[in-house]
Amino acid sequence: MIKMEGNSILITGGATGIGYALAKYFHRRGNQILICGRREDRLKQAAQELCGIHTFKCDLTNPTERQALLEHTREAFPELNMLVNNAGIQCDVDLTQGIPELSELSINLEAPILLSALLVPLLSGKENAAIVHVSSGLAFMIERGIGANTPIYCASKAGLHAFALAQRRQLAPLGIRVVELIPPMVESELNLEGRLKRNMLKSPHMLPAEAYVAKALARMEEGEDEIR
Repeated sequence: MIKMEGNSILITGGATGIGYALAKYFHRRGNQILICGRREDRLKQAAQELCGIHTFKCDLTNPTERQALLEHTREAFPELNMLVNNAGIQCDVDLTQGIPELSELSINLEAPILLSALLVPLLSGKENAAIVHVSSGLAFMIERGIGANTPIYCASKAGLHAFALAQRRQLAPLGIRVVELIPPMVESELNLEGRLKRNMLKSPHMLPAEAYVAKALARMEEGEDEIR
């Protein structure tokens, strides 16, 4: 069981999409929330809509800014007991056209690994401590021919899944739960250009972000560690 009230939570990419839906859910449940992101305008909008949440502008792929986030969290949120690694990007990539740009690996895989490592000492020993990774159902769908147009994204999320499995075993002795949320298609701003190109901005199979979060976190609260 994971308590959903009375926590101090850092949510990366918390101003839009699933991250913002997570912030709204945890805000409603009475938690102290810090969200970070790269777009100051969206952070300000989130802070206006969710009274009392805190924001921090940060590019998690930048080591200096990542360290600044760590220092800010230590000083302003010493009771932090939950990290939600949600920030991510998705791009269409044509592997026949030379060497692809790998920012998806930096944001979707490298950043959560490094941020988790930085924050483990702060989380260790805290009541209800948890690290939550938001991966993707696309990590498991390539064999069915789904997601081939976003190969780097799929690889990054498959890597995050593998990392969560290993991290769960290693952090258990420290009392830190490791939970993986594996979303299906969810309404968000993720890869709008690619979705527009494939006429997939709307789909009967696509869940609203808040509906997805409500379902997933109910199962997290019940004690599930891998929520598909």
